[in-house]
Amino acid sequence: MVFDFILERVLSYLNSVKRNRAIPEELKDVYDEETHLKSLDYKWAYEKLGYLTSSLSFASILLMLLLGGFAFADNFCRQYTENPILLSLLYFGILFLLSDLLNTPIDIYSTFSIEEKYGFNKTTPNIYILDKLKSYLIGIIIGGGLLSLFVWFYQTTGPLYWIYIWLVFAAFSVFMAMFYSNLIVPLFNKQTPLEDGELRTAITEFANKAGFKLKNIYVIDGSKRSTKANAYFTGLGPKKRIVLYDTLIKQLSTEEIVAVLAHEIGHYKKKHTSTGLLLGLVQTGLTLYILSLMLGNKSIYDALGVTKPGVHIGLIAFGMLYSPISTIIGLFMNVVSRHNEYQADAYAESFGLGDALISGLKNLSRNNLSNLNPHPAYIFFHYSHPSLLQRIRAIKNKQVN
Repeated sequence: MVFDFILERVLSYLNSVKRNRAIPEELKDVYDEETHLKSLDYKWAYEKLGYLTSSLSFASILLMLLLGGFAFADNFCRQYTENPILLSLLYFGILFLLSDLLNTPIDIYSTFSIEEKYGFNKTTPNIYILDKLKSYLIGIIIGGGLLSLFVWFYQTTGPLYWIYIWLVFAAFSVFMAMFYSNLIVPLFNKQTPLEDGELRTAITEFANKAGFKLKNIYVIDGSKRSTKANAYFTGLGPKKRIVLYDTLIKQLSTEEIVAVLAHEIGHYKKKHTSTGLLLGLVQTGLTLYILSLMLGNKSIYDALGVTKPGVHIGLIAFGMLYSPISTIIGLFMNVVSRHNEYQADAYAESFGLGDALISGLKNLSRNNLSNLNPHPAYIFFHYSHPSLLQRIRAIKNKQVN
C-alpha cells in the first residue's frame, strides 16, 4: 500500500511537470494562450484535489489496519447476525457508507466548485441527490445480489465454488453488455432516436458503406449534467446501438461526428467489443481462482485481528493482497486498449476520415480542457487511450503510408 501510494505521487508529479512545458507543434492550434492557461489551472485544481483524496484514502485504510478497524466492524456486525449472507451484506454496507461519507463532500466540491468554475457543470442539487439515491438502489440490488450469491455458493458447493460463481458472473456480464443501455441508462438519462436529417443521413450512408447494419442511433441528454461531450458504442448482436451525447452534436461538425462514429464502428469491426468482454471474463476467472486458494487461509484473518473467519473478511484481505496482481493485469489491459484505439483510428482513416477525426479529437480536447502534454509514464500506467498527440501522429503516419 505504501509503495502504491508513493508510486502514484511520483507519477502525478511527473505528469504535472510535463504538463507545464511547451505544447507540441502538432497541437498548437488546439489552445490559444488564454485557453491553455485555463486548462493548466483546471488540471492543477484536480491535482490538488487528487493529493487530498488519495492521502485521505491511504490514511483511512492504514488506520483501519493498524487500529484493528476491520475487526471492530466485524465484531459490531456479529452482534446482530451470524448468518453468513446477512453478515457479509451488513459488513460491506457499513464500509460502503463510511467510504461514501468520506468521498461525498469531495465529489460535491468537484462537481459544484471545480466543474462549475470552469463552465462544465450543469448538474443541479436535485439531480445530484436523485443520482445518489438511484446509485444506492442499484448498488443494493445488483451488488447485494451478487455478494449474496457469492457467499451462498461458497457455503454450499465445496472447493469448486469459484467455478459456479464465475459462471454466474459471466452470465451477468453478458446480460449487462446487451441490456445496460435499456435497463440502467434510462434511470439517469433520456435516450431518444436521432431525428431524420443531415446527420442521420450521413451516419446511415457511412454505415452502409462500411457494411455495418445499424438501426439504433440514439441521442442522450448529457447536457443535463455537463457540457463535456462523448459518444459510445454499446450492446451485442441485435441490441447494439450507437449513442451520441447531445453536447457532441452541438460541438462537432457532421463530418467530425461521422469520423468519431467510424472509430466506434471500427471497434466493432475489429471485434474489440467481444474480445474485451472475453478478456474480462478470463480476468474474472483468474481472480476467482486465486481467491479460492487463499480465502480459507487462517493467517489472513489473524493479520486483520479477526477471531472468527468469515467470507467478508477474506474478501477484504484478498482485495489488499491482490492489488499488485491487479495492477499488472491493469497495465496489460491498458496496453491492449491503447492498441485497439489505434486500430479503430486506422479504420476511420481507411475511409478517408483521418483529417475529420483529428479535427474532432482536437475540438473535444479543447472543449474538455484536456491535458495535451501527459507524461509517458503516466500514460503507461493510467491511460486506456493513447494521448491526443500519439493518436494524431499515428493517423498521419497511416495517411503517409
